[in-house]
Amino acid sequence: MPEPSSFKVVQVCSVSPPPQNGTTTTSPTSIPLTFLDILWLRFPPVERLFFFEFPNYPSSNSFYDSVLPNLKHSLSLTLQHFLPLVGNIIWPLDSPKPMIHYVPNEDSVTLTIAESNDHDVNVFDQLCSNLCDASQRYFLIPQLANSHEKASLLALQVTLFPKFGFCVGISTHHAAMDGKSSTLFMKAWSYTCSKLLESPSFPSSLPLPENLTPFLDRSVIRDPTKIGEAYADSWMNHGGTNNRSLKVWDFPNEFAKEGYGVKALFELNPTQIMKLKEHAKFKMGGSKSVKLSSFSVTCAYVLSCLVKTEEQHLLKNAVERVFLIFSVDCRTRLDPPIVSTYFGNCVAGEKVEAETKGILLGNNDGFIVALKGIIEALKRVEDGLVMNGAESWFEDMRNFADKAKIYSIAGSPRFGVYDVDFGYAKPKKVDMTSTDKTGAFSLSENKDNNGGIEIGLALKKSDMETFSTFFSEGLQSL
Repeated sequence: MPEPSSFKVVQVCSVSPPPQNGTTTTSPTSIPLTFLDILWLRFPPVERLFFFEFPNYPSSNSFYDSVLPNLKHSLSLTLQHFLPLVGNIIWPLDSPKPMIHYVPNEDSVTLTIAESNDHDVNVFDQLCSNLCDASQRYFLIPQLANSHEKASLLALQVTLFPKFGFCVGISTHHAAMDGKSSTLFMKAWSYTCSKLLESPSFPSSLPLPENLTPFLDRSVIRDPTKIGEAYADSWMNHGGTNNRSLKVWDFPNEFAKEGYGVKALFELNPTQIMKLKEHAKFKMGGSKSVKLSSFSVTCAYVLSCLVKTEEQHLLKNAVERVFLIFSVDCRTRLDPPIVSTYFGNCVAGEKVEAETKGILLGNNDGFIVALKGIIEALKRVEDGLVMNGAESWFEDMRNFADKAKIYSIAGSPRFGVYDVDFGYAKPKKVDMTSTDKTGAFSLSENKDNNGGIEIGLALKKSDMETFSTFFSEGLQSL
């Protein structure tokens, strides 16, 4: 889509880590991707928008003279701890697997600076509301450079809304990092920026706190059966022979047309989550042995509302079964476990399968059907079976679409996205825009971080109205 007149690009700059002495740098310049990375090699980038409000912001000049220099400087300081992010994914002809390659003191990250020409407060407030036109946000998203030969790992954009606030957009290559890792980077960047505000003489060599320091050694992901090479062979045979293309899939975005789709944020507060758990226990015979988490009841409830929203379409096309796909963090579940700050992909996919007609049952019984499937999937995780069947994950991902309607989940309430604070304010809103293309719904903690969960979802306007009705009426009936 062309850039609208309401936004202008002020600057496109390259930000590098502080210069390093090549004789003392110990970080390798090439990092082979693990099989957990290669699985996502050509999937679309993961995108998030962080909106920050300035209630008493005086002028645009102050932003360019003070805020922006702090953002740039802190980004440079942060990148020295995340050196691979300045590089690219490449696939040399003599390598059986793709790799991350970067050149210290040379490579950089692209940072785009943009500004809204519309000084109406309603623009910023509308984008930060729980319901907005999906297409309005796309000009806030940085574009990740990729080609058949190489793909960048990170792109950033800062967009100023004069007098009202700014938005930080991040796009990351999924083969370089999972959601936990990208959030770790954002927290490290915002931590460094806040320290610069406290002390402009913030030393460039000051280390990050342990909980924000990335662990970059990917050799801890063991692969004795060479699953990574099998995944790489599958990609090379996907769409041709010896296909080493790194061009990511361009999923069609049905919401790109203005006014066609909307993005909404829904919330389940702690009281509502408790009611869902109590309803589930009653329907399941009051069993105390069933472990009900906030995650399981939230996902089951959203899935049941989505299937009911699409009931006519599913029945018309004789879709007999639905799948729910979600990711499981494997860091603590590997043998031996690895540190929580491991930077890369360390997630496994779990799937829930259910009959469509079962999810469509009334009186919230569809919610119970979905919940039972999720409980079974989580039990497999608890039983240490999270890596079972890893050899066939690639083919499973290709075959799912032929079997049933697939729903998926992105993000996690455990990431703590609302803890990203550059020293000016916590986010007014965090929006995972990449789910608009994939059709997933996103999960995060709620803004108050009191145990509630926020759900992000993009749908056609008519479908969103239907979903909202099912969502609210179902809760009222508990």
